[in-house]
Amino acid sequence: MQNYFELFSLKLNFNIDLSELELAYRQKVAEFHPDKFASGTDKEKSLALQNTSLINTAYNTLKSSLLRATYLLELEGINAFDEKDTQMNVDFLMSQVELRESLEVIESDKDEMKLDDFIENISAKIKMNIDNISAAFNSDHAQIKNLVRELKFYEQLNLHAKQLMDEWI
Repeated sequence: MQNYFELFSLKLNFNIDLSELELAYRQKVAEFHPDKFASGTDKEKSLALQNTSLINTAYNTLKSSLLRATYLLELEGINAFDEKDTQMNVDFLMSQVELRESLEVIESDKDEMKLDDFIENISAKIKMNIDNISAAFNSDHAQIKNLVRELKFYEQLNLHAKQLMDEWI
């Protein structure tokens, strides 16, 4: 089976052109859309559905910085989220606790201004983390693995904060 990058004729790299990905995705979806096989055999219809599912999964993986980095590590045989590997930077773990506590206080106070500032802060951390992953990608897989873990934390925290904002508005 070809990898997701090959599927869309993209260079195997963390840094990809998202507009190029979007264009390749639309072309692949059009090529394998199940409606094109509506009058085909059951086998052709089934294959079209499988191809469309693979195309959608590949697209969603490559579109997301977190999923793309995780996938690239997996291609190298590295599981960023191996449950047996719990080693993390102590400073990051402490900042993680502080950020969670800060969000809890904001939530209990229902302070929209502080929540907005918090979301901006986390968004900046996500951008910095993605930049760090990009810079490290062809050199240090251990560093990338830790950065991917951190990015997952920041994205989950950002999602929680944005959900709170949506609830309050």
